[in-house]
This record gives sequence, structure tokens and C-alpha cells, in this order.
Amino acid sequence: MKKALICGVTGQDGAYLAKMLLGKGYEVYGGSRDAQMASFKNLALLNIQQDIQVVSININDFRSVLQTILKIKPDEIYNLAGQSSVSLSFEQPVETLESISIGTLNLLEAIRFSNLPVRFYNAGSSECFGDTGSEAADEKTPFRPRSPYGVAKAAAFWQVSNYREAYQIQASTGILFNHESPLRPERFVTQKIVTTACRIANGSKEILTLGNINIARDWGWAPDYVEAMWIMLQHEQADDYVIATGKTSKLRDFIQVVFDAVGLDWENHVRSDKFLFRPTDIAEGHADPTKARDFLGWSARHSMEEVGQLMVEGYLSRIYSADR
Repeated sequence: MKKALICGVTGQDGAYLAKMLLGKGYEVYGGSRDAQMASFKNLALLNIQQDIQVVSININDFRSVLQTILKIKPDEIYNLAGQSSVSLSFEQPVETLESISIGTLNLLEAIRFSNLPVRFYNAGSSECFGDTGSEAADEKTPFRPRSPYGVAKAAAFWQVSNYREAYQIQASTGILFNHESPLRPERFVTQKIVTTACRIANGSKEILTLGNINIARDWGWAPDYVEAMWIMLQHEQADDYVIATGKTSKLRDFIQVVFDAVGLDWENHVRSDKFLFRPTDIAEGHADPTKARDFLGWSARHSMEEVGQLMVEGYLSRIYSADR
């Protein structure tokens, strides 16, 4: 039985990844800074909380990381931890850089120090590319991040690359474009749209106020993307891959899909406020996931339209089950 340590198991990707690995017969350890106090709501929603062995690990503390790795001796480590909000990174740039960059470095150094044959996955981000205009970003596209979050993810990417080359650690980065699910917290714009639209459909008189609704992103389905993470670590040759659908849509298109799903005309309920615009933002995000398709055999199975509909269905089913 393989052992997997998931750092950041309480988040969207961590929960879906844990469920998938359990289905493959893994012994799954879920890392959290304080396992006694952490909320494992997402694991409970997926009905897997009782199957995860939770461990306290602070990835910003090298000793904590090393002790955990030496104790568990995992075959695979998935680094999904760290501050995950682009918007929040403008307010907390130091915390963002430390939690992502220093945390990744501690994990890599602990693997090197332990001398264990660990395979390491690092959660990269399309935010590293910045604004590429209409050009579809692939693994050779230069990084020009436009947010503290993107800067931190770029630093972590190069750390992984360096440890792979210098120390022959089996470490890969998935450069993931936007991916969503009902497990997204409401601070993410997609979930904010879904929850507000559902409340309005249920009689609320509120107006959904957003920032720039003309931005364009490549949106995918989170459960598809965690499969790509696992596939990367099954290859003998570690490498980096862009993970995306290859199709870009405007935020206003996502808004329309969600409001259509609840039977409303979005233009009657949504307004854009420049006060909510980010200091620097990416107008468009385009991806070329050809390498993942050709080398990993992975392709996204869900479109943006399906993602929006699935998020509405997931939110409504959770609300209805809570009312019973």
C-alpha cells in the first residue's frame, strides 16, 4: 500500500485528491498546521474524513516538516498548502510569499535531507505567466507575474526545478489554470457568483457586486485536475506541465451560465464596481495543455459551462440536505 502525504488537505484540491487516492488504495495522511483545531469540512462533505490520517505539520517550520516525513516515510508528497487567494495576496504579500515559497523550500530540503525516494508534486499556478494577451501559455512561456501570489508561485516553481536538476529529486510542478468546484470558499469569485445567484433565486433582493467582469480565464473542474497531479508522479521522468482545458471564457460568460442555471437574467442582478478591481490584474488567460495530453494522456473532461452548472447543483444539494 502506497503512502501519500497531502499538505493542504483541507482545501478544495486536497480534499478531492485525498478521495481519489483512497479510491486507488493509498494510505492517505492529511497535513494541517494544527490537526486538532483545523476544520475538515471539505473532507466531511466528501464523506472521507474518517479515512484520512490527519497530522500536524507546519510547512514554514523545517523541523516540523522533516519530523513528519521521517515518521510517515511517504511514497508521494503533494504540496497544496499556502495562501491561495490572489486578491488576498495584495493585502498580505509577506504571508503569501512565506507560506508558498518558504513552505515549498522546506519540503524539498526535508526530502533531500531524509534521503527517502519520495515523489513530490508542487501546485503551480497560471498566475506565474501574468498577462500573455491572446497568446496561449505553455511550459516554455516566460513568467511575468502580476500579483504577490504569482510571484510566490514563480519562486516555488524555480525551487522545484532547481532541486530536480541539482539533487535528482523526483519533483514535478503542475501549472494549473483556474479550476473550480462546490468546495470553493466564497472568497473566490466563482463561488461568490454561485451562492449569490442561488440566494437571489430563492427570494433575496441583493445585488451581486463584482470587480472587472470582462476578465477572461480558462476555467476547469477541480476533480479532473487532481487526476493530473497523480498521473505526473507515476512517470519515471519528473517534469512540469500546464493543466487546463485550452478554452478561455470571460467572467461575464460564467455569470450568465450560473444565472441561467437558476432561471434568472444576470443583467438584472449584477453590477461591476471599480473599487473592487485589483491593483494589477490579468486581462486574459489562455492555456496550451498539449504537453499534458501528449505525455500524460490527460485532458480536461468538463467545460466552463459544465463547471458552472455543476457548482450550482452542488451548492443547492448541500443547502437542501442541510434543511432536512
